Amino acid sequence: MGILAGSDDYPGAAVLCVGGARRGGVGYVKFIRQSKISSQLIYNYFPDVVQIPEFKGESFDAIVVGPGNPKIMKIPQGVPVILDSSAIASLDIKRNPITILTPHEGELKYLGYSLTSRTETAQRIADDLGVILVLKGSHTIVAAPGLAQLIDSTGGAELSTAGSGDILAGLIGAMIASWKPTNLAQTQEITFKAVQMHSRAGKKARKRNNPVVATDILEVLPSINL
Repeated sequence: MGILAGSDDYPGAAVLCVGGARRGGVGYVKFIRQSKISSQLIYNYFPDVVQIPEFKGESFDAIVVGPGNPKIMKIPQGVPVILDSSAIASLDIKRNPITILTPHEGELKYLGYSLTSRTETAQRIADDLGVILVLKGSHTIVAAPGLAQLIDSTGGAELSTAGSGDILAGLIGAMIASWKPTNLAQTQEITFKAVQMHSRAGKKARKRNNPVVATDILEVLPSINL
């Protein structure tokens, strides 16, 4: 899978997103190097990750774009894409057969939506844009066009810690890349499994450390079974 994440201002987001992907079971990650700081951190923490300058000429089972506000570049068409942070409004989201958006409530502004009811807003965005919408927060919602919503009741306040969403984006990308869903319902279900895994990791991390920081979540992910 491919990851475009991190910047000089937010280099740690790259590590957390890549970490979520590697702990999510994907065997091979290609990281688009933009920020020298992010690139060096990836070398330090994940020397198995291949660093490349751009998406061109590469093949991917899924792509994650956005954690840490990298500079957005053209991505391949026909590949499942997970968009996080400001990237949710930076790409033509209808170019790809599977597009998953992972905003928290404050990031809905990038899509031009304001929050009314969480469930209604999530479904409206999914239906309007033809995407899977992961509305993060208390009881994270996974909405898809024409399908019943899946709502996680496991995650708690510990998931609001900075960087937690970067891990989730990488984790979703890894599970999509590994499981290769063939239809919308499968994609929604796999995305929801990633949300559940992330939530359970947060709960387990809180038993070890309170308050929880993002690296606590990352460290316990390998011990979480669905």
